[in-house]
Amino acid sequence: MPAPTTVARRPRKAIILAAGKDESDARPLLLERLGDQTILDQVVANVLQVVAPEDIYVVVGRQQEAIRRHLGDRYTYVVQDKPAGTGHAVLQVRPLLAGFEGDLLILYGDTPLFRPASIRGLLNRHQLKGAQLTLLTAVIDQPLPYGRIQRDAEGRIRSIVEAADATPDEQAIHELNVGAYVGQAEALFTTLESMSANGENRITDAVDCLCSSGKVVENYQIYDEDEVQGINSEADLRQAEFILQKRLFRPRRNEEQNQVAFGTGGWRAIIGEGFTLHNVRRLSQAIANEITRRGVEKQGALIGFDRRFLSRQAAEASAEVFAGNNIPVTLIPEDVPTPLVTFATPYVGAAYGMIFTASHNPPEWNGLKVFKADGSLPMEDETRRYEEETASLSESEVIKLELDLARRVGIVVERDFSNAYIDNIEKFVDVESIRSAGLKVIVDPMYGTSQLTLGTILSDARCRVTFIHERHNPLFGGRSPAPDLKALQVLITSIRDEGDYDLGMATDGDADRIAIVDERGEYISSNDLLLLLYWYLHEVRGWKGGVVRNLSTTHLLDRLARALGEECYEVPVGFKHVTAAMLAHDAMLGGESSGGLTVRGYILGKDGIFACSLVVEMLARTGKRISELLETVQQLTGRLYQDDAAIPSTPEMRIEVPRRLAEAPLEAVGKYKVQKITHYDGTKIFLENDNWALLRFSGTEPVLRLVVEADSPEKATELMDWLKGFVTARS
Repeated sequence: MPAPTTVARRPRKAIILAAGKDESDARPLLLERLGDQTILDQVVANVLQVVAPEDIYVVVGRQQEAIRRHLGDRYTYVVQDKPAGTGHAVLQVRPLLAGFEGDLLILYGDTPLFRPASIRGLLNRHQLKGAQLTLLTAVIDQPLPYGRIQRDAEGRIRSIVEAADATPDEQAIHELNVGAYVGQAEALFTTLESMSANGENRITDAVDCLCSSGKVVENYQIYDEDEVQGINSEADLRQAEFILQKRLFRPRRNEEQNQVAFGTGGWRAIIGEGFTLHNVRRLSQAIANEITRRGVEKQGALIGFDRRFLSRQAAEASAEVFAGNNIPVTLIPEDVPTPLVTFATPYVGAAYGMIFTASHNPPEWNGLKVFKADGSLPMEDETRRYEEETASLSESEVIKLELDLARRVGIVVERDFSNAYIDNIEKFVDVESIRSAGLKVIVDPMYGTSQLTLGTILSDARCRVTFIHERHNPLFGGRSPAPDLKALQVLITSIRDEGDYDLGMATDGDADRIAIVDERGEYISSNDLLLLLYWYLHEVRGWKGGVVRNLSTTHLLDRLARALGEECYEVPVGFKHVTAAMLAHDAMLGGESSGGLTVRGYILGKDGIFACSLVVEMLARTGKRISELLETVQQLTGRLYQDDAAIPSTPEMRIEVPRRLAEAPLEAVGKYKVQKITHYDGTKIFLENDNWALLRFSGTEPVLRLVVEADSPEKATELMDWLKGFVTARS
């Protein structure tokens, strides 16, 4: 069987019908704002993806001057003197297209919500089918006032019945004509001119004529009712705005559009979807451009990677791009913890440090964390620049030098920082006290990167150490490498069954977060860990200073700070905010309820390996068990109980929940009076006695996080149930 031949694409022009039926001199509805553009701008943007500006014809009516002023002179304007139908409007363009034998894309100016993929699908199907006319149809259940598609027994389009003329049986048809067409220009013009001049001349009538004369009429089907939303009123405009906002929050939007987007912990995306070596190279080029603009090329870039699938390959691809831009690269030759890169960046004086990791995300994710010269994370204005420049770069604009050549000429060098990193931790930790304590600990690195460095530190301190889940496994045992209670069951069981461990510890996949289990096999929350370490540093080590926490972390830290005569500072989620506030207030400890922490004078990032070492030191110097130390602290702070939940966030929820909170300010959560509400990072509701509730959409995952803290477990459950009810009531 011979292979099918490829059909050359015919020339293409577009007609936008923007004359409308409004004879008034008022501002055209098409020029009302829709998102950050007007309605008509959205339609034009769709057309520009498939047709050049000089090939776009805008049919205008009485309001032609307003439309011309708004759109400018890039396009050709054609006047329809009187509203005589869509077919008549198309015919006004014919004198300008004499001899044109290509295809005409026709869109209405008041239907701005077609997805670009739908327009491309329409054009592609028209080309492949060799049709005289192809129309966009929608298969939806909503009873909209659009024409119904009638088909014959073989499934071919026979005619379009206007909604107003349809019988009850025809009204029940779910396939609708939604007002987007592509037709062979001469066939369409000839058909429209042959139709009766009496009454309106409509494109839908041309469909009937072409079908009855045996011409090929095809269609491309869409299934999303949001796409067919026309705008003929203020109510339609409000609904269209809602639809556009939903699209902004679609979980895969960035990946589908080949965009790089930073969250609170760097760039993360699904491997093969958004995390591709193409995007790695474009993002690396954007950062290389930033280095070049600032004139700090000689400082170079430091690049590391963790154990995830494609991390090493991504690091090497990135190194090639920096080398291609005459920027020296220090490439770490083996998988390392993220905090090692945080440390090594200022240690070598690099302009930027980078590590390819997705932290605690599931195995199918990967990403990149970027550090500034001082080891801190860049703030939102910087990451936004990376995003925008990455989006503007094509593959041809990425400059790279092959890695083998870059290594040979010395612009890429490999260097191991493990010893320097370990030495730095041991300067902060009282290794001698640990050596005399004779502690026995068990560690779960969760198949991640902490074993070499943490194992060396604990061995130097003469601890008897057992590791579990230490081998290299890029699938992390089939689960997310997040050190939460559910993931620590093997560690807990090992302590309870063997019964002679002083402490259990775990780090997440890239080892910047920590979890601990006490000598009884009881999980100690990150909130309690922060309380213990703040108390220990202040009361045993004798350090002075406040503490910084993010807004989802326990208010018991506030109580403890007050008891110690210090201040507690609240910041948004994202460790960059923690370290910035620590510097601003000279705080001695900063942390978050997800297990990240650091101390004054140490690196400007969270470090699970350092945190583990500090916990071991705390046991050694106090001579007490975790459970005993926690009782001591709770005598100062009392008890509060947290509950949290993560609800998959639909695009509708991302719009509706904040809108409802803004429209109807809460006076009470259930029966509990609201003291105040903040909206600077999600919505936090403050109640009496340090009780609170938080609703916040994650910056790294498509979920709505709900967190509450209350006087009792029962009250925490009550508050959480109220939050869930509020979120799901109308979303």
